[in-house]
Amino acid sequence: MREEAATRLQRGVLAAGVGLALAVCAGCESRVRSAPALPPPTVAVVQATQKDVPIYGNWVGTLEGYVNAQIQPQVSGYLIRQDYREGGLVQKGQTLFEIDPRPLQAALDQAKAQLAEAQAQLAKTTLDVNRDIPEAQAHAIPQSQLDNDRQAQLAAKAAVEAGQAAVETASLNLGYTKVRSLIGGIAGIATVQAGNLVGPSSALTSVSQVNPIKVYFPISEPEYLSMAGGTAPGTVDLLSQVRSVPLRLILSDGSTYPFRGRILFADRQVDPQTGTIQIVGAFPNPKELLRPGEYGRVSALTRIMKNALLVPQSAVTQLQGGYEIAVVGPRNTVEIRSVEIGPMSGTMWVIESGLKLGERVAAEGAGSLRPGEAVRPVEAPAGSR
Repeated sequence: MREEAATRLQRGVLAAGVGLALAVCAGCESRVRSAPALPPPTVAVVQATQKDVPIYGNWVGTLEGYVNAQIQPQVSGYLIRQDYREGGLVQKGQTLFEIDPRPLQAALDQAKAQLAEAQAQLAKTTLDVNRDIPEAQAHAIPQSQLDNDRQAQLAAKAAVEAGQAAVETASLNLGYTKVRSLIGGIAGIATVQAGNLVGPSSALTSVSQVNPIKVYFPISEPEYLSMAGGTAPGTVDLLSQVRSVPLRLILSDGSTYPFRGRILFADRQVDPQTGTIQIVGAFPNPKELLRPGEYGRVSALTRIMKNALLVPQSAVTQLQGGYEIAVVGPRNTVEIRSVEIGPMSGTMWVIESGLKLGERVAAEGAGSLRPGEAVRPVEAPAGSR
């Protein structure tokens, strides 16, 4: 009896547990069925636009003086004075250095003395010729004596001319003891100092004309062919339209130089080692801000792309050497599409293939979207376009 009662009790407990479990599961299923579905993610989209896009070439340029003069003396001697301020502005003809003039003054005095001696000899031979002419005509002296007197006179004239040239040379050399600048510009640091023995091979300093200032920048051979002929569609013939296509200069601190420059000429040959050709331009430099040796980025309009298709840079994702964008279709589903990109235009990227005008693309975060995913598109803010 006791065993039967225990068996009935166990069966009752088991039935109650099963009933409770079924009730709990029914409640869970009810809650699952009643949970609301998650809304589709919101995606900011922009439409691909089309317009003419100016394309600018950018090259690294080196600044050089418009004229650079290396200052060297024309005579030898000891340097006694420096007459300019290093790094300062000098005028054409201004004295920069002085060499001890005393040896050259002595050479000039000697040349003058030799000239005076030659002039005296010329005067004597002239008197001899004038005296001997009537005597020779009267046959008082032989004709050969008159001929000798005339030859002596010619030699004396030559000696006078040589003496005059020697005086002029000595005078020039004395003047060369003041080493002057042949151009106006900014003078560099002196490479010598007072007391040094200098000569024609000595470089004393350099002077550079910096207003205007030249800029040298290399361009590739294909760029040169395009720029020189302007044959490709939309390209600009920079070398023949230099006045209408200005150069811009971006300085090393990122600022844009306020004055526009122009191309002067292209070098005569392509560098066979680099495959580039040197282009020379010039910029106004009224405040002498730009100095030789500075680097900058030269920019110029090289092409105008007609009816280019544009999307924001943030809409393009680079993946394994290719580029992708997320296109939101008419049913608000995502399509990941490979595209071919062109040059940049400000914050926009030119799309050369893979996208049509008017299609909507995700303005950013395209890498987090999945193909076929439903989204809720909203118009991107104006600042992100």
